[in-house]
Amino acid sequence: MSSISTIALSGMKAATRRLEVSASNVANVMSTGALPNTDGTVPAGAPGAYAPLEVVQTENAGGGTQTTVTTATPSTTAVSDPQAPFANQNGLVAAPNVDLSQEMVGQMIASYSFAANATVMKADDRMTKTLLNIMA
Repeated sequence: MSSISTIALSGMKAATRRLEVSASNVANVMSTGALPNTDGTVPAGAPGAYAPLEVVQTENAGGGTQTTVTTATPSTTAVSDPQAPFANQNGLVAAPNVDLSQEMVGQMIASYSFAANATVMKADDRMTKTLLNIMA
Protein backbone atom coordinates (compact mmCIF):
# COMPACT_ATOMS: atom_id res chain seq x y z
CA MET A 1 0.00 0.00 0.00
CA SER A 2 1.39 3.42 -0.91
CA SER A 3 1.95 6.16 1.62
CA ILE A 4 -0.92 8.11 0.02
CA SER A 5 -3.31 5.24 0.62
CA THR A 6 -1.97 4.72 4.14
CA ILE A 7 -2.65 8.37 4.98
CA ALA A 8 -6.13 8.20 3.43
CA LEU A 9 -6.88 4.98 5.31
CA SER A 10 -5.92 6.63 8.60
CA GLY A 11 -8.34 9.46 7.75
CA MET A 12 -11.09 6.93 7.03
CA LYS A 13 -10.44 5.21 10.36
CA ALA A 14 -10.57 8.56 12.17
CA ALA A 15 -13.87 9.44 10.48
CA THR A 16 -15.29 6.05 11.45
CA ARG A 17 -14.21 6.56 15.07
CA ARG A 18 -15.81 10.01 15.13
CA LEU A 19 -19.08 8.57 13.86
CA GLU A 20 -19.02 5.72 16.41
CA VAL A 21 -18.42 8.11 19.30
CA SER A 22 -21.12 10.50 18.13
CA ALA A 23 -23.60 7.64 17.73
CA SER A 24 -22.87 6.52 21.29
CA ASN A 25 -23.44 10.06 22.59
CA VAL A 26 -26.74 10.41 20.72
CA ALA A 27 -27.96 6.97 21.82
CA ASN A 28 -27.25 7.79 25.48
CA VAL A 29 -28.42 11.41 25.57
CA MET A 30 -31.33 10.51 27.87
CA SER A 31 -29.25 8.35 30.27
CA THR A 32 -29.53 10.48 33.37
CA GLY A 33 -28.26 9.68 36.83
CA ALA A 34 -27.86 11.13 40.27
CA LEU A 35 -25.99 14.39 40.66
CA PRO A 36 -22.47 13.70 41.92
CA ASN A 37 -21.46 14.77 45.42
CA THR A 38 -18.97 17.60 45.88
CA ASP A 39 -16.14 15.04 45.76
CA GLY A 40 -17.38 13.78 42.37
CA THR A 41 -18.79 10.46 43.58
CA VAL A 42 -22.35 9.33 42.96
CA PRO A 43 -24.46 8.57 46.06
CA ALA A 44 -24.46 4.88 47.02
CA GLY A 45 -27.05 2.87 45.14
CA ALA A 46 -27.84 5.65 42.66
CA PRO A 47 -27.06 5.31 38.97
CA GLY A 48 -24.47 7.54 37.36
CA ALA A 49 -25.28 9.54 34.24
CA TYR A 50 -23.73 8.58 30.91
CA ALA A 51 -20.40 10.32 30.45
CA PRO A 52 -20.25 11.58 26.85
CA LEU A 53 -17.17 10.85 24.80
CA GLU A 54 -15.11 12.95 22.43
CA VAL A 55 -12.46 12.14 19.87
CA VAL A 56 -9.03 13.74 19.99
CA GLN A 57 -7.35 13.55 16.59
CA THR A 58 -3.59 14.06 16.23
CA GLU A 59 -1.21 13.81 13.33
CA ASN A 60 1.28 10.98 12.90
CA ALA A 61 4.92 11.91 12.35
CA GLY A 62 5.11 9.94 9.09
CA GLY A 63 1.80 11.28 7.78
CA GLY A 64 -1.78 10.46 8.49
CA THR A 65 -3.70 10.76 11.69
CA GLN A 66 -4.60 8.85 14.82
CA THR A 67 -7.41 9.18 17.33
CA THR A 68 -7.97 8.67 21.01
CA VAL A 69 -11.30 8.70 22.81
CA THR A 70 -11.68 10.68 26.04
CA THR A 71 -14.52 11.64 28.32
CA ALA A 72 -15.98 15.07 27.62
CA THR A 73 -15.47 17.74 30.26
CA PRO A 74 -17.77 18.69 31.89
CA SER A 75 -19.50 15.40 31.36
CA THR A 76 -22.86 16.24 32.91
CA THR A 77 -25.23 19.13 33.50
CA ALA A 78 -27.95 19.48 36.10
CA VAL A 79 -31.50 19.23 34.73
CA SER A 80 -34.88 19.16 36.44
CA ASP A 81 -36.52 15.75 36.70
CA PRO A 82 -38.34 15.61 40.05
CA GLN A 83 -40.01 12.29 39.10
CA ALA A 84 -36.68 10.45 38.92
CA PRO A 85 -36.14 8.21 41.96
CA PHE A 86 -32.54 9.44 42.26
CA ALA A 87 -33.34 13.19 42.01
CA ASN A 88 -31.90 15.37 44.75
CA GLN A 89 -34.02 17.44 47.15
CA ASN A 90 -34.36 20.17 44.48
CA GLY A 91 -35.56 17.67 41.85
CA LEU A 92 -32.32 17.83 39.85
CA VAL A 93 -30.52 14.97 38.14
CA ALA A 94 -27.31 14.76 36.12
CA ALA A 95 -27.79 14.59 32.36
CA PRO A 96 -25.08 13.92 29.79
CA ASN A 97 -23.57 17.13 28.42
CA VAL A 98 -24.47 16.30 24.81
CA ASP A 99 -25.44 18.94 22.26
CA LEU A 100 -27.48 17.08 19.64
CA SER A 101 -26.99 19.79 17.01
CA GLN A 102 -23.21 19.57 17.41
CA GLU A 103 -23.39 15.79 17.21
CA MET A 104 -25.30 16.00 13.92
CA VAL A 105 -22.75 18.43 12.49
CA GLY A 106 -19.95 16.13 13.64
CA GLN A 107 -21.62 13.16 11.97
CA MET A 108 -21.92 15.07 8.70
CA ILE A 109 -18.26 16.11 8.86
CA ALA A 110 -17.23 12.52 9.56
CA SER A 111 -19.26 11.34 6.58
CA TYR A 112 -17.72 13.91 4.23
CA SER A 113 -14.23 13.20 5.57
CA PHE A 114 -14.67 9.47 5.01
CA ALA A 115 -15.89 10.05 1.44
CA ALA A 116 -13.02 12.42 0.66
CA ASN A 117 -10.43 9.95 1.93
CA ALA A 118 -12.07 7.11 -0.02
CA THR A 119 -11.81 9.25 -3.16
CA VAL A 120 -8.11 9.80 -2.47
CA MET A 121 -7.62 6.04 -2.15
CA LYS A 122 -9.39 5.44 -5.47
CA ALA A 123 -7.28 8.10 -7.20
CA ASP A 124 -4.09 6.58 -5.79
CA ASP A 125 -5.18 3.16 -7.04
CA ARG A 126 -5.87 4.52 -10.53
CA MET A 127 -2.50 6.30 -10.62
CA THR A 128 -0.68 3.14 -9.54
CA LYS A 129 -2.44 1.07 -12.21
CA THR A 130 -1.61 3.66 -14.87
CA LEU A 131 2.03 3.70 -13.81
CA LEU A 132 2.20 -0.11 -13.94
CA ASN A 133 0.63 -0.11 -17.41
CA ILE A 134 3.19 2.43 -18.64
CA MET A 135 6.06 0.39 -17.16
CA ALA A 136 4.81 -2.88 -18.70
